[in-house]
Amino acid sequence: MPCNPLSLKSDFILSLCELVVGGRDGLQPIEKTVIDRAVRQIYQPFLNDPIPEKLPVLGDLYNALLSMDEKEARHIATALEIYVTGSLNVFNHRTNVDITNRLVCFDIKELGKQLKKLGMLIVQDQVWGRVTANRAAGRSTRYYVDEFHLLLREEQTATYSVEIWKHFRKWGGIPTGITQNVKDLLGSREVENIFENSDFIYMLNQASGDRQILAQKLNISPHQLSHVTQSGEGEGLLFYGNVILPFVDRFPKDTELYRIMTTKPAERAENK
Repeated sequence: MPCNPLSLKSDFILSLCELVVGGRDGLQPIEKTVIDRAVRQIYQPFLNDPIPEKLPVLGDLYNALLSMDEKEARHIATALEIYVTGSLNVFNHRTNVDITNRLVCFDIKELGKQLKKLGMLIVQDQVWGRVTANRAAGRSTRYYVDEFHLLLREEQTATYSVEIWKHFRKWGGIPTGITQNVKDLLGSREVENIFENSDFIYMLNQASGDRQILAQKLNISPHQLSHVTQSGEGEGLLFYGNVILPFVDRFPKDTELYRIMTTKPAERAENK
C-alpha cells in the first residue's frame, strides 16, 4: 500500500519540531495536533498545483502556527522563531542547489552545534524524497553516511535512521553506514535494529575493547577476530548473511583512483 506523501511530510515536521521544542518529554498531544493541522494547511496549495515555487518553507509553518488560537501553537512558533527570522535561519529558504544530480553530497560539518542536529534530520528527509522519486522512476538509490554514529546519538535522527534501514530496500534504496567509532555506534539503543536489517558488513582493524563488543554482537569466533586484530591496511572480515570471510585487499597505489581516494595527509599533500 503506497504511503501518503503528506503523512510522510507531517511525520518529518513532527520529528523536526520535537527536536526544537520537545524537551525531555517530547511533544504533547495537542502540540502534535496543531503541527499536523499547520502542515496540511501550508502544503495544500502545493498539492493543488505542484510546482517548486509553491513548496512551503519553515517560515510558512511559523506563520500558520501564529494564526491559530491554541496557546500550544504560539509556544511552538516562538520556539521556531530563531530558525525562521533569527540568527539560525539557514534552513528557512528554498535550496539553490540542483539536488536532481545523479550524485549529491550533503556536507554538514560546517554547521554549528545548534544547527547540526536539525541539519542531519533535514538531510535524511531529502534522501527519503529522492528514494521516493527514484522508486517511481524504477531506479535504485545508494545512500552512504559517513560518521554514522553521530546520527544514532539523537533520538529523532536515530529513529529516522532505523526507519531508513527497515524500509529502504522495499523502495529500491541501498543504505550504507560508515564509522570508525564502534563504541559510540554500539552504544545506541537502535543499533540492534540496524544490524538486523544489514545484509553486508565490512570490518577492518578494531581496537581491543571494540573487538570484544563486536564479537558478542555478531557472534565472531576468536579465530575470526584475529583477522581484525592488529591487521594491516586492506585486511579484515566480510559478513554476508550467515557467512563470515577473511579478506586481503591490496589496492594498487600507482592509479588515479588511489590518488583521488587516499586520506593520508602526506600523500594528499604530495598530490597537491
